[in-house]
Formats: sequence, C-alpha cells, structure tokens
Amino acid sequence: MIEEKNIGSSLEEFLEEEGHLEEARQIAAKRVLAWQLQQAMESQHLNKVEMAKRMQTSRSQLDRLLDPDNDKVQLDTLNRAAAIVGKRLKIELVDNIPR
Repeated sequence: MIEEKNIGSSLEEFLEEEGHLEEARQIAAKRVLAWQLQQAMESQHLNKVEMAKRMQTSRSQLDRLLDPDNDKVQLDTLNRAAAIVGKRLKIELVDNIPR
C-alpha cells in the first residue's frame, strides 16, 4: 500500500494559479470581521437599530458593514463599530510566504 500525503495541489495553490487568491483572502477577511462584529453585538445584546444609532449611521449602512459579501467598507467605519463593542481593529502587513 502506497501512502501519499498530498494528492493534487492545495486550495491556496489552485486559487493562486487561477489568479483568485487575493480576492479569496479579501472575502475571507471581510467575512471574519462581519462575523466577529455580529458576535460582539449579540454578546452585548445590541440590536442593529441601537448599533446604528451609536455609530451615528443608518441601519442600511450597518447592514452593509455586517454583510459578509460586501468588501467595500471604510477603515473608519470598522474602527467606529469596533470601538462601540469595546474592541479595536488590528490590521497588519505580513510577508508573502515563498513557494
């Protein structure tokens, strides 16, 4: 019996070959941020109306922020939302891992 650790390429390699890796990373990051914000709101029993009021924005703007598929969000909006739920936004540059 032959044991093979990896058959084919990884998803990351496939996305890179197809030219979609960066887009996938951006979507993943936004989905994580939206989920984390939603979880923080729920833990503090903050509904969307109250959150929007505290952010001094509209409910529809908050819906766009919480939409995991909408990656067109400004940093100041994310910072304001994070501060309201007692969090801070952390963004960093990391080195590319050579293949």
